[in-house]
Amino acid sequence: MKNPESIWFGEQKVTPDEKTEQVVGVFDSVARRYDLMNDLMSGGIHRIWKDRFVRIIRPRSRVGDRAVHYLDVAGGTGDIAFRIRRKAGPGARITLCDLNDNMLSVGRDRALDHGWISDFQWVTGNAESLPLPDSSVDVYTIAFGLRNVTRIDTALAEAYRVLRTGGQFFCLEFSRVEPEGLARLYGLYSDTVIPRLGKVIANDEDSYRYLVESIRRFPSQRKLQIRMQEAGFKRAEYSNFSAGICAVHRGIKA
Repeated sequence: MKNPESIWFGEQKVTPDEKTEQVVGVFDSVARRYDLMNDLMSGGIHRIWKDRFVRIIRPRSRVGDRAVHYLDVAGGTGDIAFRIRRKAGPGARITLCDLNDNMLSVGRDRALDHGWISDFQWVTGNAESLPLPDSSVDVYTIAFGLRNVTRIDTALAEAYRVLRTGGQFFCLEFSRVEPEGLARLYGLYSDTVIPRLGKVIANDEDSYRYLVESIRRFPSQRKLQIRMQEAGFKRAEYSNFSAGICAVHRGIKA
C-alpha cells in the first residue's frame, strides 16, 4: 500500500485533505517560535546535525558552465538553504519551497538579517506537487519535513521527477533509535518534556504532541530506504546520527 501515513495526523485518523490542513495549522501556530523550540528540544544538537547534513551534500556553486540548482523542500525558516549558501557561495541557485507561508515569511526575514536580498527564490508549494519543471534540479534536500508530508511516496516520486539525471536526493529526518535502553529514555523525554516545552514556550502543547507522534509514525530507516528505491532512486542508503535519533537518507536519479 502506497502512502499509508496519509490517513494519520499523529495518532488521529483523518482524511488526506484533513491531514494537510492540520499540518498547515501546526506550522502556522509554531512558525515564530520554531527555531527557538528546536534549540530547546535538542539542546542545540539540531545545529550539529544540520551542519553534518550539509557537509555530506558538499555544496558547490557551478557544474560546467551553469549554476548548480538546489531545491530545499519544507525549507521554511532557511536553516538548510542558508548553510548551502555559505558553503556554495553566491553563484549557486537556491530555491526554498514550503507549504506554509508563515514559515517562508520567517525565512525571508532571517535572510534579510544576513544581508541576503536576492540570493534565494521563495516558493509556496506542496512536496507532493512541486511547482517546478521536470529535470530542473541538481540537488533536492528536505530536513525534518518529510514526516509531515501527507503522501510520502508521492513526494518521493515528485523529488525524482524534478531532479536531473545524476541529481541527488538528501533527506534528514527523525528516525528509529537503535539501542533499546536509549530508545526508552528518548521515548520518555519525547512524551513528557517536548509537549511541556511547547506549552510554555510556544503556548501550543497540542502541536508539539503531534510532532512527537509524527516521529513515531514515520517509517524506519530501512523502510524509507525501500520506498526510495521503489520511487526509482539508485544507491539509496542511510546514515544514522546520534544512535538513530535522526538519519540522513540519500539517493541518485540514474
